[in-house]
Amino acid sequence: MRVAWGSGFVADMSVNSPVSKPPASAPPESGPSASDLGRPVEGALWMLLTGLCFVGVTGVVRHLGTELPAAQSAFVRFGWGVVFLLPTLAPMLRAGFPPGILRLFGWRGVAHTAAVVLWFYAMARIPVAEVTAIGYLNPVLVTLGAALFFGEALAMRRIVAVAVALVGALIVIRPGLREVTDGHLAQLGAACFFAASYLFAKRLSQQVPAGAIVGVLSVTVTLGLLPLAIWVWVPMSMVQLLWLGLVAGFATAGHYAMTRAFRAAPLAVTQPVTFLQLIWATLLGALVFGEGVDVFVLLGGAVIIGAISYITWREAVIKKRRVTPTEIETL
Repeated sequence: MRVAWGSGFVADMSVNSPVSKPPASAPPESGPSASDLGRPVEGALWMLLTGLCFVGVTGVVRHLGTELPAAQSAFVRFGWGVVFLLPTLAPMLRAGFPPGILRLFGWRGVAHTAAVVLWFYAMARIPVAEVTAIGYLNPVLVTLGAALFFGEALAMRRIVAVAVALVGALIVIRPGLREVTDGHLAQLGAACFFAASYLFAKRLSQQVPAGAIVGVLSVTVTLGLLPLAIWVWVPMSMVQLLWLGLVAGFATAGHYAMTRAFRAAPLAVTQPVTFLQLIWATLLGALVFGEGVDVFVLLGGAVIIGAISYITWREAVIKKRRVTPTEIETL
């Protein structure tokens, strides 16, 4: 199962994990076959569009600033998302779910709700490029969580990649060399809660189709944000409401483009393209919001992307070796 983040990152959640294997009686998960992944240029272009869409999300939220509380902004954004997904939600809910699965959905909703509130809070307070660069830690934290909670093998190459990515995060934040604000801490917290959310998604993927996981997440996060939004609610204008609708539209388009990228090319091709999202975020912050260009943020983001792209490429090579038949098998 591939898990997508709001920042445009993805992690392969099915590598070397005894937990991620479906029961023998379960039908194989539908998805792109190896022959579908031979269009690298198309995949790169779709991932390029994905990055632009997600930068649009961050840009609009940054534009709205701190006029609306983070919980209220997040609630309205996810409310729009539920509206967009209504045509697919009704049949899915009528079909029902396996026993006991609602508890996992609920806990995932709690984790994702916390992550979304922290992300909206950070986005309104620190530069766009810094939010984007710190968000690149999501797949690293998922890797660590999968090893700790699911017993996934943590080979030396993964340990080195995680260590390098954490060094990249230190380059971005530079604690002790500059002030670490509540916005930075909020984004680090968001990365942790997003990782927890997608670890729950990994468990859910064994019993529930991917479309249902996405649809139920929109509903549970909206419900989770409702009491928080009511608590801090302030009057909002129609313009602000429409801006948040645009956020939901950009996010939906971004996830669609990401799906098309995954169907066109392997992760080893599409993953490095996500670094361009940091470039777009930096340009957006500089040209639209007057934010300074921080070379260390670009450097740290490049280090994180490089580490994750390396491990993605290595996993692809190892997986290819496992499925390549021996000479005897080809006779």
